[in-house]
This record gives sequence, structure tokens and C-alpha cells, in this order.
Amino acid sequence: MWEYLKLVRIYTKPKGQLPDYESPVVLHSERLSVEDFCNKLHRSIAKEFKYALVWGSSVKHQPQKVGKDHILNDEDVVQIVKKV
Repeated sequence: MWEYLKLVRIYTKPKGQLPDYESPVVLHSERLSVEDFCNKLHRSIAKEFKYALVWGSSVKHQPQKVGKDHILNDEDVVQIVKKV
């Protein structure tokens, strides 16, 4: 179903906690960057964005530090780090 509708599930991970696998953020397959993910959560997050830690198939290392332009894959886990 997810592939047919061209949707992907991205899971959030609050700092110091386990990932939330119950309620993913759903993105369309044409807008899969970390910046699109931030905008889906809240517009102000993209402005305060410093970097993101990503676990999953879109990165080589688990976790990997990425920027706004990184393209996410289905079922990746993302932790956003904001500027202080």
C-alpha cells in the first residue's frame, strides 16, 4: 500500500528516548528531504535546524549526522538537533 501510494514513513526520536514507532510522519515520495520532514512537523523547526541524526537505510553509518538536503528512505528514524 505504501509503495502504491508513493508514501514513506519517517519515525521521530526525541533526544535520550527510544524512537516512536507508533505514529510516523508520512511524506510523499517526491518530497523526502530532511527539510521537508522539518516543515511537516513545524515551520519554525527548519529555521532553527542545526543538523539531524538519522538511523536507517538512507545512511552508511548508524546514526549519521546529516544536513537539510539529505534524502530519507522509508522507515528511517530521525532526531533533529536545533541551534542553541
